[in-house]
Amino acid sequence: MYPEINLGPLTFQTFGLMFAIAFIVGGTILYKRLEEIGQPGDWAYEAAFAALAGGLIGSRLYFVIDNSAGIDGIGDLVSGSGLTWYGGLAGGAIAVLIWARWRGFLNLQLADAAAPALLAGQAIGRIGCQLSGDGDYGKPWNGPWAMGYPDGTVPTPPGVTVHPTPIYETILLGIGAYVLWRLRDRFRTGILFAFFMLWIGTERLLIEFLRTNDHILLGLTAAQLTSIGLIIAGLVWIVVVRNRYGSLAPADSPDGTAAGVTPK
Repeated sequence: MYPEINLGPLTFQTFGLMFAIAFIVGGTILYKRLEEIGQPGDWAYEAAFAALAGGLIGSRLYFVIDNSAGIDGIGDLVSGSGLTWYGGLAGGAIAVLIWARWRGFLNLQLADAAAPALLAGQAIGRIGCQLSGDGDYGKPWNGPWAMGYPDGTVPTPPGVTVHPTPIYETILLGIGAYVLWRLRDRFRTGILFAFFMLWIGTERLLIEFLRTNDHILLGLTAAQLTSIGLIIAGLVWIVVVRNRYGSLAPADSPDGTAAGVTPK
């Protein structure tokens, strides 16, 4: 594990470094897509900053609420440790919605444009989890690619190997980002974001079975319950659009409802 990288007198935390790279890559993907649909590319960096700020606040607040009994004073409250995926997702989404409303761009075009960028950013973020050994690894396992994290920021016990779930997530999220980018012009506006919800929800739902998070309802973790909600929302979204327009194809394509035609 490499929780830190030392370059002369400078020390970099690998998780923070990959976190920053994730936002740069996600912002670059969003920049390119915004330009493709005729919007200012610079908006991508405003949106990325909003997502960063909102995600950090949301993830920390969720952790504090979920672990309020263990919080002792302001120092613990503002500590950089203790961040949660679902809190970050909610906080980042709310912050971007506020930004989009300010810019007058609160629509499904933005949601579709952000979908591959979000998956790519999270894929890179999981590399940071792997390098730092921050506790996102899975259950004990002795399989062929099992790994130990004895030098991680949240170390595994000596001699114990586990599922390297950050690697699994990096691969799955990276594939998802590539697929959504390739599909970005093939569906009616809004459908790409529905696919994003299906992909990220299914990925996290399955990965959680290999991790050691606490079960809170029906034998499922909080992340799994959130994932199920995302999957249901994505499926309902697709069904509603399919029933309303008769097709998921772009409105101006031969297979879709022509632009300007009242949907059935």
